[in-house]
Amino acid sequence: MLILILSVVILLALGGCVCVYWTARGDAPRWARGVAKATDVASNVVLRANSRTRSGNGGGD
Repeated sequence: MLILILSVVILLALGGCVCVYWTARGDAPRWARGVAKATDVASNVVLRANSRTRSGNGGGD
């Protein structure tokens, strides 16, 4: 079951990346632009959460 969930997450991420690329080329339909925007927002959320985790580390590696 875990492999199925992980596979779905990977496929969604890959599909989001394809839509971002398609939108960057300039000939994407409206739904692909929406998926690309959602992928961009999700990546910013993850990056922001990761930077908070790193900044709260105390500087000790």
